[in-house]
Amino acid sequence: MADEDEHLAYDGDDITDEKSNHDISEAPQAQPEVMDRHAQLEEVKAQQIIDACRRRDLEALQALAESPGGFIRDELRHQAWPILLGLPVRLPSDDDQKVSGTSHEQVRLTASEYVDDSWKSLQPHKEEEQVKLDVARAFVYYPHYESAQELAHQKQELSDLILSVLRRHPYLCYFQGYHDICQVFLLVLPQSLRSPAVARLSALRIRDFMLPTLSAAISQLHLIPEILRAADPRLAAHLPLHSDPFFALSGTITMYAHDVQSLNEITRLFDVLLAAEPVFSVYVFAQIVISRRDELFALPHAEPEILHSVLSKLPQPLGADVLVTDARALLAAHPPEQLPSWRSRVSPHSVLKTARSLRGCAGQSLAVGEYFFGRQMAEMRREERREKVQRLLWRYRGPARAVGVAVAFGVLAYWVRRSAVSGGVAAGPVRYMTALVSAWLQEPF
Repeated sequence: MADEDEHLAYDGDDITDEKSNHDISEAPQAQPEVMDRHAQLEEVKAQQIIDACRRRDLEALQALAESPGGFIRDELRHQAWPILLGLPVRLPSDDDQKVSGTSHEQVRLTASEYVDDSWKSLQPHKEEEQVKLDVARAFVYYPHYESAQELAHQKQELSDLILSVLRRHPYLCYFQGYHDICQVFLLVLPQSLRSPAVARLSALRIRDFMLPTLSAAISQLHLIPEILRAADPRLAAHLPLHSDPFFALSGTITMYAHDVQSLNEITRLFDVLLAAEPVFSVYVFAQIVISRRDELFALPHAEPEILHSVLSKLPQPLGADVLVTDARALLAAHPPEQLPSWRSRVSPHSVLKTARSLRGCAGQSLAVGEYFFGRQMAEMRREERREKVQRLLWRYRGPARAVGVAVAFGVLAYWVRRSAVSGGVAAGPVRYMTALVSAWLQEPF
């Protein structure tokens, strides 16, 4: 029993961050016995991750992802991430249950249609020029390549990854920041797993962001002020929450990959975001805001532009372990079903509702994702037509009122004739209606 719970005491923040290029040569060195204990705890947790992957135990993987340190290192993410995304894979532990957490055996796809270059012969996606521009700006924070040739090679790999997904699933719309997400998958997963993993992520977890407009993404953002009002009314009253909360757009739409500057920290956060229901990302941002309570109260309420600017920039480092624990508690205390926008703004075909659980999301097929995408598109077209009619009516409200008056006079004339025939019984109501319409006519159109 002790082994099963030991990962809960594991301090993930003590892991050396080799990927983020921090100079640790001058850092105080831990005592040998402390390092040995740390290594033992790490190995215990690594074996728990391997065992959970072998059993395809999604609930255990979710608990391990949310515990300190997440999935610890990339070799373990090679196994855990594909399973969380519902990919059909063959693991080293499927053949050997005693495989260690340091094994470098490859995770293999059991479906082979993703691993070839057939996408290159497919019709180019309509947004490939924007992809090219964004890839040129990639790899800003990490890693630090030693040569321009190595950087150019990685950018080509990133471009190929993005285009392979978009060409195979042309209904998806590219958005700026998608390359930040793909960059993380490129740096973590082996080549054979990248494209199928990103495809499932795109269709089943971040589909709302891959629609032609940001309307579904904005609907998600509106949950954040409501979470804040429920959890911390005083803080919510201090913040500029009366309009669209665009300060949260960059973080939520890119799974925080655009803003987090350490590869170790963003991969640790991805551990959780891939293991949690999609709505959890919204609660992560709300918790980030709450964690900055003192900083935000130090800024004047009368300066919403300053508050907006501060809110749009994530703290560095993010402190993922504490953030994840607090965000999970926030979700439990104020579930989305209690929020007004969940009912009024979030589409029933949004990923927030079609993937309300990890198991439900992992069990969906790409065809299901495309189906829900189509339903969301139909909703958007209906909403666009409705808004167009409203704008048209507002534009021609003067002539429309004139037509309404003409119809009213026609009805009134008919009533007058009926009243005259009946001996003036309705003369009182007729005079009243005549006066009312006359007053209406005097208003400017």
